[in-house]
Order: sequence, then structure tokens, then C-alpha cells
Amino acid sequence: MTSDSIQIPRSLPLLLTHDGVLLPGSSMRCSVDTSGNMELVRSRLLRGTSLKSTIIGVIPDTSDPASDREKLPAMHRIGTAALVVQVAGSNWPKPHYTLLVTGLCRFQILQILKERPYPVAEVEQLDRLENLSSKSEFKEALGELSEQFYKYALQLLDMLDSSVPAVAKLKRLLDNLPKELHPDILASIIRTTNEEKLQILDAVGLDERFKVTIPLLLRQIEGLKLLHKTRNPKTADDKRIVAIRPLRKLGGGAVKPFSLDDTEDDDEDSDDIILLEKKIKSCSMPEPAMKVCMKEMKRLKKMPQSMPEYALTRNYLELMSELPWSKSTTDQLDIRAARILLDNDHYAMAKLKRRVLEYLAVRQLKNNLKGPILCFVGPPGVGKTSVGRSIAKTLGREFHRIALGGVCDQSDIRGHRRTYVGSMPGRIINGLKIVGVNNPVFLLDEVDKLGKSLQGDPAAALLEVLDPEQNHSFTDHYLNVAFDLSQVLFIATANSTATIPPALLDRMEVLEVPGYSQEEKLEIAHRHLIAKQLAQHGLTPEQIQIPPETTLEIITRYTREAGVRSLDRRLGAVCRAVAVKVAEGQHRHGKSETSDVTDVEDHKANPSEDSRPRDVSGPADLSLPPEMPILIDHHALRDILGAPMYEIEVFERLNQPGVAIGLAWTPLGGEIMFVEASRMDGEGQLTLTGQLGDVMKESAHLAISWLRSNAKKFQLTNASGTFDLLDSTDIHLHFPAGAVTKDGPSAGVAIVTCLASLFSGRLVCSDVAMTGEITLRGLVLPVGGIKDKVLAAHRAKLKRVILPQRNEKDLEEIPPNVRRDLTFIFAGSLEDVLNAAFDGGFFRKRGQELLNSKL
Repeated sequence: MTSDSIQIPRSLPLLLTHDGVLLPGSSMRCSVDTSGNMELVRSRLLRGTSLKSTIIGVIPDTSDPASDREKLPAMHRIGTAALVVQVAGSNWPKPHYTLLVTGLCRFQILQILKERPYPVAEVEQLDRLENLSSKSEFKEALGELSEQFYKYALQLLDMLDSSVPAVAKLKRLLDNLPKELHPDILASIIRTTNEEKLQILDAVGLDERFKVTIPLLLRQIEGLKLLHKTRNPKTADDKRIVAIRPLRKLGGGAVKPFSLDDTEDDDEDSDDIILLEKKIKSCSMPEPAMKVCMKEMKRLKKMPQSMPEYALTRNYLELMSELPWSKSTTDQLDIRAARILLDNDHYAMAKLKRRVLEYLAVRQLKNNLKGPILCFVGPPGVGKTSVGRSIAKTLGREFHRIALGGVCDQSDIRGHRRTYVGSMPGRIINGLKIVGVNNPVFLLDEVDKLGKSLQGDPAAALLEVLDPEQNHSFTDHYLNVAFDLSQVLFIATANSTATIPPALLDRMEVLEVPGYSQEEKLEIAHRHLIAKQLAQHGLTPEQIQIPPETTLEIITRYTREAGVRSLDRRLGAVCRAVAVKVAEGQHRHGKSETSDVTDVEDHKANPSEDSRPRDVSGPADLSLPPEMPILIDHHALRDILGAPMYEIEVFERLNQPGVAIGLAWTPLGGEIMFVEASRMDGEGQLTLTGQLGDVMKESAHLAISWLRSNAKKFQLTNASGTFDLLDSTDIHLHFPAGAVTKDGPSAGVAIVTCLASLFSGRLVCSDVAMTGEITLRGLVLPVGGIKDKVLAAHRAKLKRVILPQRNEKDLEEIPPNVRRDLTFIFAGSLEDVLNAAFDGGFFRKRGQELLNSKL
């Protein structure tokens, strides 16, 4: 956009800046914190709807920052009309905005029209230049200034790395933009002070602007030349000194004969050592680390290359020089962009995304935040790792994943001491070397699967890494000097907190990531998974169609998981089968075009065949025209994936007394759990099977004790008709899926309901599941994992769920569509549970049955 095409309003609202000078053609971020600027943003920018309302005047504030802010600040005479590109801000802990503005042209203040609530001035546009770049008058108007400036600008850009995108873009702009715009654009990029930029802003005449800017370009070029000269290690003096090295001595004091090859080897080795020493001095490491490196460098220079310690010392110094002691990336954080990115990359997980945005907002307001360490805990396949990757992408930081599953040696965290053969640094220091910056995002994956062995406890080694009060001086055994980890953003993931040591868990903030509902899985599949699988298998939507009904059938009948990893694999299997058909069809169509014509003719002659179900695996689909997609319906799905793996068996299992459905939490998500009981003649023994832990066994004993103590009240009798339930009676309590270990405090109510059904001879309702722990007095205690358990009941097509009364608050985490499909019953005692679990209520129905038997 040239200046002659810019027409600004006669009156402009003024934004006063005290931390920078905006030039036409450049962009700048302005911090808005004064009252006048805040009113301008609220009144004109946040409420403005037209383009004209977003053009403002940016005026440098030349008053003293410590002066009285109640008075109108001293304004510069000339300013820049700017277009507001972006407005970002927050109201917490105090109102604050940041504007991204792009300069359009210069203007001069004629008079101030009003001062409150924000200044508005009548202005005169100053940049009214003609586009002279393509005319012969341009050279006559400016003489040699333009050509001289262009030559220096090209020289400056040639000294910069053209592989950097910004440098390459600037070169293109220099060739394409009119030459009269070059001074403003170059001056906004090179290193200048605010006073120098004010001189350029005041240079209304084009020749004056070139004269002011050329010395600044020359100063920048000389600085780069000096920098390149200091970084070039190979000077003539160095070569001369290297060339007159003394002869090397062999073992026994003999002198090795001089040869030209020896001189070349010695020169190369000496050059490498000089380069390494300069690299160490230029990496800005702390003073203690520099002292250690210089001491090791002196030893290296005196050490013969044949010594084994030579290579170890050199490797150590090379590692120290490659570590990012002072290299870091600048956070490019925008909360609105972060929210959009998280919503686009991850569906559902509202609670987790809200906490991540809170964390990022604090990072934006306070850059030196120490902790907390976030730990995402949830089943496999719910997106814990990808959320960590999205956080790194939002911050503009490097991302590095450290897999801790199966690590049982503390040296993997802290490194080996250099006295050992094959020693190396730990994974933390090695990760910093890989990313090359000291403030990356480290994802500590599967932190709950750390092991312990004779080589130490890696979980204990992580205590210093994850403690914000200690990790500023983390000491790796290999480095043996402190490294600052306080700028690293650590994120941990785990499937369960049960196996994480308490001391390590105390250093992390646990964020639960529960499983997905069927509707959420369906949405994730059609938003992300299907598109990803099509891309991986070289397919397009014109070749394959997977309708929502088919995806829902895969979710319900071919997978049973909390995450979407198995669903992703099933969709991949469907795409592979279709890829075979597409490849065969392309080969067949390419081999013979006449066969295509014949197949199309047959299709037209027999249109009734089109209504019959097609088998994807059969030869019929090869006759389809290549532009018709393959539709994956119920028949095609069965041919590709086989018979369904999971069927609803609730109604078949609850067709006799002594069976109830409980809800259990596992590291893989929620599951429904059947409880079966039977009785036989015996000596009052209670048998428990199904790989139960100690807590489950105690719950079973509590259940039978409570029923025995209340048998007379509830009219429960054994086979002999007495109220002593274990009189000459043995009870066998079984939890199916005996290969799976089961433990936890949430099966008490299911065991009581199962035994009550057995002794009363009544069937438990087939559409109800329950969870909750019990006491010996019959109270129902709250349990955890409510969302995972409710989702498991929803997947099993159940209709009612009995929960402890104190778990009512946990329903807020359950998706609304799941709450609509289920009926929740909250129980404070076992009597409430039994009344809800049996049709018509346990006690009313039981009393009526006894009355009928007496009559």
C-alpha cells in the first residue's frame, strides 16, 4: 500500500506510547495501561464495527514517566496513523490490553479537540508523495541517496542468514516495495534508539529521511563485520603458531620422526581444541561451570591423545559447550489463540482445557512463574500427550517427550559419573542438548510406571527435577555442576496415581482426564481420526465414506475402552481394506478401458441390482465407476472386522437371583462388574473367588455381617427357614473375569444387593448398576472415579445408576447427554440401595410377599 493511496480522517483518537516509536510500514505491539489509552480501547476499538473506527493516531509520549498522570501528557508534534490489527487483554488481576498496530502514514497535530476521556485531535496528513520509483524524476529528486541506501541495504541483508524466513521475506520486500518506503521499513528493523526513530519520524521530506537513515545502516553493517571477525577462529597468526609445534614424544622418551602428515594431524587437532575453547567461552555459562571447563581444558592440552581419558575429557567439554546455558525462546502467548488451538486439537475435556488456559494465563502475566508441575492422570488414549504438545505449540516452545515407562535406574535421570566406562548424562540434560534451549516443554510420560532396582530409585531422583524450589540448581552426575531447570515447563502423564510415590505426587498438581462418552467418541472420530487415517492410507473422501451409524457400531460393538486408541486402529483396518479395493480397481481400469464400459452398460441395464447390499470384499465392487465412493455399511463392516467382539449381556446374566451389577474403576477406564452368589448345604463358610484384593474381601465380610444382623428385620431366611443365614449353609461369592485382579472400596453395595437377592429369591432389576462402600452400620460411603463408572454404565446400555449421596456433586463432570440418558438414585444407607435395586422396592414388596404366604 503506497502512501498516496492512504486517506485518513481529519480527526483521530490518539494513543500515547512511551515504550516505542511506530514508523509507517512497520508493526508494533503497544502496551495499554494508562486511563486514557484504556478508555480509547474500550470505547473505540472493542465496540467499533467499521474499518474507519480502527484507524487511530499513535503519538510518542515525551513526558517523564514519573510525572503526574492526571495532566495531559506532553505529545510529540508528529505521529503515525495506524491500523489496529489485533486487540488482546485480560481483566484479571487488573485491566490490561495489548494492541498490534501497523503504521500507515505520518500526520501532524493541528489542534486538540478534546482531552477526556481520551485525547482526540484534528490532524493533517503529511505523507502525500507520488510513487516515483518507476519514474525518471525519482533519481533527479533524490540524487544518489536512493541508490546509495539500496546498496547498503543489500549489503546488510547479505551479511544475515538468508535461511531465516524473516530475512528472506525482507529481501523480497526490498525488491518489490517502492523505494520511497525503504527508510521507514529498514529503520524499524535495525537496532536503533527511540531518539533516532523520532528523528526519522520527524523527517517529512524524503531526501532528509534518506540522509538520517543511511548512517544508521552503516553503523549496523560495521557492527556485523566486527562480530563476524571475532567469531572467525582461523587467522593467520593462529596458523603460524600451530605450524611451529614441538615434536611429539613416544613412550620411553623417544622422539617420533617429523613428517608432513604429522604436521597436518597436529594442526587439525590444535585447531579443534582452539575452536572448542572459543566455543566454551562464548556459550555464556555460569562462573562455576566455566571454572570447571577451563580446568579440564588445561588438562586436555597437556594430555597425549593416546590416553583413554583424552576422549572422555573432550566429550565432556563438547557437551558443556553444546548445552543451552543462556539460549531460550521467547513465549509467543495469546490466550485467545490458545483457546482456539486447544478446541481445534481436542474435543471435550472441558475441565482440563480450562485449567491449562488458567495456567497459560498466569504464565502470560508473570513470566517467572515457579510451578506447579501439571500431571495429567487418565486412561490410555484420551489425549494426555497431545495436550502437552499443544501447550508447547501455544507457547512457541520446543517440545521433548521423555518416556519413563520401565525406567528402574536413577542414572537415567541423574546421569552416570564420569569415572565409569560408557558414562553419559541423564535424560533431562540430554533432552536439553537435543532441543537446544533452556526453556522447553518436557513431557514426562508414564510417570506412574517407574521401577526400582539395585541401581537406585528413579522416582526419588525426579524429586529434585520437579521441585520448583530446588530445580534451579539441578546437578547431573555427569556434569557435576549445577544447571538451572527453573525455566523448563514440566508436564507429567500417568494412568493412575496409586503407584506414584507420595513424595513425588506431592510436587505435582493432578488433573483428572476421564474417558469419553459414545457421543464424544463419535465426534472425535469424524473430526480427527477418520481424516488422519484417510491421509495415512492415501485415500480421499471421494473414495470412501464412513457414515456416523457405522462409526457408532464400531464404538459400541468392536471397542470397549475409555479412550479412542482402539477406535483409531479399527478405522485404520477399514481404510486398509478399502485401499486394497481402490488399488485393484485402479489397476483394472488402467489395464482395460473396455471392461469399464461393459460394467457401466450392465449397471444401466440392470438398475435393480443397485438396491441390493454390496459386499466390499466381493468382486462386485470392482465394476463400480472409479468416481463412486465405497460406502462402509453394516455388511461391509462385518466383512472387514469380522463378528462383533462385544455384546450386551446384562439381561442374560440377571435372569436368576443372586446376581448384581457393580461399577469399578480401572487404570484403563470404568467397567461394569458382575457379582454372583450361590448357597449350598455346609458349615457356614464364606468362599470368595475372582482374584480379589484385601479391600474387596473385607467388603464381602462386611456385607454378610450386615445382612445376618438385619435378617430378622428384612425377613431373610436360609434354606432351613431360620434367620441365621449361615446356619448349615455355605455361601460362594464370585466375581467373573478371574484372570483380572480386582480390588478397591467401591463394591460393597453390589455385594449386599447380590446376597439380598440370593436370600430373598428375588431378581435384581436388569437395568440398574451401583457403586459405593459400606460400613458395618449400613451407611453408604462416597467413592471416586464417578465419571468413568457412569460412562461405563452408559456404554453397557443401562438406565439407572445408584450412587452414594455424597457423590451427587460429581455429576457436574458428566456430559449432559449422558445425564439425560440415565436416572441417578442417591443412597445414604443400604436400605435406600435395596429399595432402588429391586422392582417395586425391596421392603414393601418383601412384606407383601410374606403376607400373601401367610394368607
